[in-house]
Amino acid sequence: MFAALALTILASSAAIFVHADPDPNNPGPGDVFIEGQACTMSWSPDTTGVWKTMIIQLKTGDNFDMVNLTTVGTVDGTDATKTTFSYTCPQVTPHSPIYFYQFSSPASNNSVWTGRFTITDTATDIVPAAESTQPDGSAIPWGTGKLVNTTSTTTGGITSSMPATASGLGTSSATSSASASTTTDTLTSTPSSGSQATGGGLSLAAQSIGWKTALTLGVSALGFALLL
Repeated sequence: MFAALALTILASSAAIFVHADPDPNNPGPGDVFIEGQACTMSWSPDTTGVWKTMIIQLKTGDNFDMVNLTTVGTVDGTDATKTTFSYTCPQVTPHSPIYFYQFSSPASNNSVWTGRFTITDTATDIVPAAESTQPDGSAIPWGTGKLVNTTSTTTGGITSSMPATASGLGTSSATSSASASTTTDTLTSTPSSGSQATGGGLSLAAQSIGWKTALTLGVSALGFALLL
């Protein structure tokens, strides 16, 4: 009996030790950042060494249908000496407390989030969030913003065994075990014309060789006729 209890405690301790994703400390509800000035954030580092590449994205939307606005940076989430990041706040609309950051890593299936905060042009120009409750009924205000003069990237819903709910983005930070089906941003580009140009060049070269061969054969035939 005691042996079984000891094993249970050890297993629980091991699970806690292994699951040590970065933990966002700020920003969160009530924080206001001014466009064109520094947008800052901080976190507690990953202690497992997994999050060497930590991608930080500015997002908006509800807890279940998050919209990616832009990737603001990529840092080492395991470095305990560098647990803050700053960049120039973008212009957004509306100026509401509907923006948050997502931290993710290609080496982990988990994602973590900050709480929602405001980006605005002046501290007095703040519009309340358009929605007062989440789709699941949680009393967490939200809305969907966008970058000014810039097209936002693809809307990305997250499929997860632990979706960000009332205990999630309504507080200073949230975490979730996002599955491999997490939507990523994809940019569609037109096919390169390089291969087409190369093909055209090859066809032209083939035609040139054909004409040169025919001309050579014609001269040879004429010489042979004169000899006869």
